[in-house]
Amino acid sequence: MQIGLIVNPIAGLGGRVGLKGTDGPGTVAEALKLGAEPQAGPRTWRALARLADRVPGAKLQVAPGPLGADWTEGLDLTLDVLDTETSTRTARDTRLVVEGMSDRDLIVFAGGDGTARDVASAARSGQAILGIPCGVKMHSGVFAVSPEAAGALLADILTAPERIAWNEEAEVMDIDEAALRQGHIAPELYGHARVPLVRSRMQASKGGLRKNWGAALAGAAAELANQMDPDTLYVIGPGTSAGAVMKAMGHTPTVLGIDAMRGGEVVGQDLSAAELERLAGDRPVKIVLGVTGKQGFLIGRGNQQISPKLLAKTGRDGLIVLAAEDKLMELAQPRLWVDSGEPNLDAELEGFLRVRTAPGRETMMRLSAG
Repeated sequence: MQIGLIVNPIAGLGGRVGLKGTDGPGTVAEALKLGAEPQAGPRTWRALARLADRVPGAKLQVAPGPLGADWTEGLDLTLDVLDTETSTRTARDTRLVVEGMSDRDLIVFAGGDGTARDVASAARSGQAILGIPCGVKMHSGVFAVSPEAAGALLADILTAPERIAWNEEAEVMDIDEAALRQGHIAPELYGHARVPLVRSRMQASKGGLRKNWGAALAGAAAELANQMDPDTLYVIGPGTSAGAVMKAMGHTPTVLGIDAMRGGEVVGQDLSAAELERLAGDRPVKIVLGVTGKQGFLIGRGNQQISPKLLAKTGRDGLIVLAAEDKLMELAQPRLWVDSGEPNLDAELEGFLRVRTAPGRETMMRLSAG
């Protein structure tokens, strides 16, 4: 099995600062101005470190510089650096690299949905792809659940390829980021790709909103609103489920952003990680979250503003989860996922937690790291 690697070095740059993506040079500049730090390179290193630990000397063809080779430093890997010009660090470079790796059986890429689109569009017919999750929004079914899961899956593919099944119809999806920043969710299906079929390591494509969740979840949200401690800061995650709590209190949530409430009042909307940490200060904090449809993620998909520092402060006991019961039943795996960006913290957060599904009704779910 011959494997190629490409990294989108700006993927996920806008997550912590609340920009909901980094499509377009203007957004990249804005993210950097707001203090965003690159995520894709370090997350790629984590995936490759797991691979090198399992398969010392594993052979990879990699893109040059920040698009690949730069993120292999100190790892026991055998590299073939692709001889190609990658000066713009744009979608054009991604496609050129993938075309230059047409003889590879599998293209591993670090990025989000936009990168997945570019890779899938340039991959030859029958060529498999695998995403190291690094973007802000990841609706596509081509990503591993974490960098470590991606590395472990690569090791499995190299050491026992005959044991790996393949999904020929994984969905490649993306959202118009300009519309996303205006609060409009408009995911589109751009095609299908061949990916490893290993449910314990791969995320599903994200499911849409259900029409019949209504009364039960709204009741659970109203119940939570009545139980809120006036001295606690409540961080309200994105999505319809978490936003229902604010609606129950007469406020309008930022459906695709992070808000904060204290004493029944809104104290901040569409907040960045830094703004949330300042609001939290030394006071008690709880985080209200929904569950991504079919994927089951609590942290690390579309809510990167909830930083490892804030999660370390709240711990697992500080997470309040709301989800429609039918959404839990439709999860690709009967568990929830955390991918905060800090593996040690993710391990600390693992365990069982309660998910509110209706007034007075809860379901116990296991929270797992990839």
